[in-house]
Amino acid sequence: MQPKFEVADVLQKLGARIENLGLNTWQLRTLSAVKKCRTSQLGGHIDACDSCGNMSISYNSCRNRHCPKCQGENREDWISKRETELLPVPYFHAVFTLPDSINSLAMHQPKMVYDTLFEATWETLQTFGKKKGIQMGMIAVLHTWGQQLSLHPHLHCIVPGGGVNKEGQWQNSDSKGNFLFSVKALSKVFRAKYCEKLKAKNPIGYEQIRQELWRKDWVVFAKRPFGSSKSVVEYLGRYTRKIAVSNHRIRNIDSQNVIFDYKDYRMAGVKKQMSLTHGEFIRRFSLHILPKRFVKIRHYGFLSSTWKREKLKLLQEKLQVKVLEKVEKKPFLPKCPCCKVGNLHTIAVFDQRGPPVWYLGGSQNTSPYKS
Repeated sequence: MQPKFEVADVLQKLGARIENLGLNTWQLRTLSAVKKCRTSQLGGHIDACDSCGNMSISYNSCRNRHCPKCQGENREDWISKRETELLPVPYFHAVFTLPDSINSLAMHQPKMVYDTLFEATWETLQTFGKKKGIQMGMIAVLHTWGQQLSLHPHLHCIVPGGGVNKEGQWQNSDSKGNFLFSVKALSKVFRAKYCEKLKAKNPIGYEQIRQELWRKDWVVFAKRPFGSSKSVVEYLGRYTRKIAVSNHRIRNIDSQNVIFDYKDYRMAGVKKQMSLTHGEFIRRFSLHILPKRFVKIRHYGFLSSTWKREKLKLLQEKLQVKVLEKVEKKPFLPKCPCCKVGNLHTIAVFDQRGPPVWYLGGSQNTSPYKS
């Protein structure tokens, strides 16, 4: 079901006032792409139904990773690749969160702050793995937002509950595979690792917030939510292509404000609504536009691309995994909205100048597929 309101609608309402928000050129370029997505400004194509012959226009997507309308296909592609890499071992969901005292630094130097988050998280897990004599693995996905679109940098990590020992054999981190590591111990090591790296990279910035960084305990969350390999993949897909706010969460847009849903996790996830002005909504949305070419999904240890290329198949054989063959991606053929039986086939493409003359001047109910 198509959402009634979109982030693009807020951008349309805001118009030229967006220049007053103090956004950088990369953020403005990204928002421009979101605004143009699936409109005539990006051109489009003419589709014909192979059953009823009806012809219709579809406008092109912007394919920007921050666009609420462009994530579904990317998610499915990513999931299909991961399905061939699963192991019959326990998997854990771990979340490493930065304290809000670092937010001002994240706004001015996002790449440095987020790169350091990845590095400190992986080194923390490696430290615990080495104590067990195993090589760990991790897939980490960066999220930067809270439910109210505030800045809240954290990593969602999928971590197999163990690793590969020196003999190349699998070894659980806990004898029964029900436990990853102590979250209290993980939190302390994570804070120490991050602060050490931040001090080396930005000593002035570190000194300005040092006391606040050490004043409170840092939060690491870890649980084993997966019942099967299939649920691991579904869980992975849910987190990999999320963006700060989906169009479905926007409830209303009037001449001044945007109303959107959010979950209040301080009250057990009770659903509430928040109202923000157009400018404040877009300002908050822009906080989560990642730096150019920043890699938000990263693979480590025995889940890294190098290790998988050389050793994953051997490990799967030792664990007697029935390896899934990579399925060739079939071309996606959407169903006809008219008859809801036939598939749509592209018969012509056009740029921002609009559809060809023959389409505008002729009947839109005749096509090569109609008998």
